[in-house]
Amino acid sequence: MPFIETDNTRLFYQDWGTGKPVLFIHGWCVGAGMWEYQTTALAEEGLRCIAYDQRGCGRSDDPGRGFDYDTLADDLAAMIDHLDLRDVVLVGHSMGGGVIAQYFHRHGAHRIAQAVLIATTTPYLRKSEDNPEGIDAAIFDNVIAQLKRDRPQYIASLAPAFLGEGLPGCNPSPEMTQWVVNLVLQASPRATIEMARTNSEADQRAVMASITVPTLLIHGDADAGNPVELTSCKSAELIPRARLKIYENAEHGLILSHKDQLNQDLLEFIQR
Repeated sequence: MPFIETDNTRLFYQDWGTGKPVLFIHGWCVGAGMWEYQTTALAEEGLRCIAYDQRGCGRSDDPGRGFDYDTLADDLAAMIDHLDLRDVVLVGHSMGGGVIAQYFHRHGAHRIAQAVLIATTTPYLRKSEDNPEGIDAAIFDNVIAQLKRDRPQYIASLAPAFLGEGLPGCNPSPEMTQWVVNLVLQASPRATIEMARTNSEADQRAVMASITVPTLLIHGDADAGNPVELTSCKSAELIPRARLKIYENAEHGLILSHKDQLNQDLLEFIQR
């Protein structure tokens, strides 16, 4: 299996197809496997699709550290440098959007052609005096407590809503739901907890303007955990060349529940 090594941590990646490179960055602990329906479809459309497991997730090593956005962004930079990618399209889901924002802030845009942030958690989730619409810290504290108490049960409890169960047009199979749970449980407990902390605590409002390439934001109107008004709407205001598209009856896992629509939008944006 292909790996790269960065600061003594091996990162697994898959590299399918030829053509313009598209690099996928997964969200909280789900691993590269979450992009199955995008990498397969877009590779068949003549694109080179690359996805990797972030540290502590999937098949990558867990060094027990480095789950902050600076280190995760440097891991992304190491992947781009190792594969010598140029004019690459970065596609991130959930906190993968935060990794992309931090990458631009730390490494610039000279290798990047476009960016796509799907159900992003940027720029800042936590409620504060200057972010009154944010989410109470107690909710994030409860997430950490649940992960420490019974991680498998807590992850399983999130999966149906992640896939939009009960929304019009969203009818995830039991097998699909279990598959998502299994992907998340491949991540180490340490990575799961520390990435959750990073996701909830990082204030990236000052770095979003670093994303200077054409950027497409896609978000579901029914994303309860990461409301579009708090995340993608604010991100679109801070990114200079951003366009926001909102999917109806879509939750956080729209990469699966709305995969056909998403794949078409990705293809049109990348080929533009």
